[in-house]
Amino acid sequence: MTETTRGRSSDSSRYEIRIAGRLAPRWAAWFDGMTLTTAGDGTTVLAGPVTDQAALHGVLARIRDLGLPLVSVTRLDADPPHCSSRPR
Repeated sequence: MTETTRGRSSDSSRYEIRIAGRLAPRWAAWFDGMTLTTAGDGTTVLAGPVTDQAALHGVLARIRDLGLPLVSVTRLDADPPHCSSRPR
């Protein structure tokens, strides 16, 4: 879904961001309402919509500011890659 914001186009995407360590659910508000889930391996997963790249960088900056090690960032609704090969 694409919408225009302040004269520019923005694509809202869902992301899953995994960090090392446990983060209490009360931090969800600080991460723009993303859901926080503690995994059994000692990591915390933040998941939810991110309006644009600037918002994604904001979330990553908050993780950095807390001193939490970033494990992975995954865009959940990315378009599947287009195959350029043709059948012979």
